[in-house]
Amino acid sequence: MKKFNWRKWNRAIHRDLGYLFFAMTVIYGLSGIAVNHISDWNPNYVITQQKVVINFPDNIRNSEKEVIKGLLEPLNEDGHYKKHYFPDDSTIKIFVDGGNIVADLKSGKGWMETLRRRPLFNMVNFLHYNPGKWWTWVADIFAVSLIALAFSGLFLIKGKNGITGRGAILTIIGIAVPLLFILLFY
Repeated sequence: MKKFNWRKWNRAIHRDLGYLFFAMTVIYGLSGIAVNHISDWNPNYVITQQKVVINFPDNIRNSEKEVIKGLLEPLNEDGHYKKHYFPDDSTIKIFVDGGNIVADLKSGKGWMETLRRRPLFNMVNFLHYNPGKWWTWVADIFAVSLIALAFSGLFLIKGKNGITGRGAILTIIGIAVPLLFILLFY
């Protein structure tokens, strides 16, 4: 009877899971970097602000939306008007597609803030934040596969560079780093 070649199966499992979950690894890697640096930048949106000046009529509070839309023409936002309101006696807030404008009613000076989805990062973060029940299953399968990849990777190489030599040292360091952070900061 032929002896079972576990090393051959281990390599095949590691290789095939690596191929199968290549995209998932990149998705979670990119979104992980983005989430780690969320205090430095917004990974989901590019937010821009620009100064604006709008010439408001004296009776702006009684104006219909068509008047407000007309005031947005110089900003090329008249076709993007959604709604407006007055947060206080001296300010108007106008919502447009992809942003808003806040301006002083007397001086007409204000800011227009626009939001634009950040390419790639917005999509990978959408998946990382788990968009639904079906994705939960996909993500769970991926997580289990990462565990299988980690363990199968330990036994890919034989000899001095494998788990009984250099690989053991690297594995110990890899375990020590998160343990150290847990001991120091948890």
